[in-house]
Amino acid sequence: MKRTILVIINPIAGVRPKDEIPAMVREVFTDDSGCDVDIRFTEYAGHASELAREAVENGIDTVVAIGGDGTINETGRSLVGSKVKFGIVPMGSGNGLARHMQIPLDLRKALECIRDGYSTAVDYGTVNDHIFFCTAGIGFDAQVSARFAEVGTRGPITYLRSFVELVGDYKPSTYVIYTDDGRVREKAFMIAVGNASQWGNNAYITPHASMSDGLLDVTLVKPMPLYEIPRMALQLFSR
Repeated sequence: MKRTILVIINPIAGVRPKDEIPAMVREVFTDDSGCDVDIRFTEYAGHASELAREAVENGIDTVVAIGGDGTINETGRSLVGSKVKFGIVPMGSGNGLARHMQIPLDLRKALECIRDGYSTAVDYGTVNDHIFFCTAGIGFDAQVSARFAEVGTRGPITYLRSFVELVGDYKPSTYVIYTDDGRVREKAFMIAVGNASQWGNNAYITPHASMSDGLLDVTLVKPMPLYEIPRMALQLFSR
């Protein structure tokens, strides 16, 4: 019996053209691989989630998301609680989840991992009933991410531009964090909650996070003068 696979491609994720991807998918998942593959491109925000939900209802064996962390998150949340396996092919700007899980950034190699059946169970988190797999943020990080989502172009340069445009005028807030050990009240530049270890591009905001320990890691960054930001960036990339 053939294994059924739905491949969902986000055509605007990252900066790389997506025209050659369907041919590569069909080349890797040939008839003799025992796979029956359907390829769909997303057409609007939320479309990946709809396609994944339909795949669950139709009894598809595996759903593959080709795109960035946003596409992966959108697709994966519709598969939680089902028996459908989830394949990740990183094609975004940062690819934080794929890097954490050591999924190849090479298109063919990532597809071959899915074809060959490599799999593992992972945790996920929720924020206001929204599922996330990699990281969630409050404060400056969230503002930069919102700005980045509004811009038509992708890539690390766009993210850096959003950072620079916002950092000078940003006003830190005071937050209260409740944990099993008690309550923490702190003024913070930002707070990151990590199921995985990094934002993307090997910037490790919760460097000790594991996707299989049943825990979320929290990093609180206190307010700092602008001249301290390069030192913080060095800490991110050195774990």
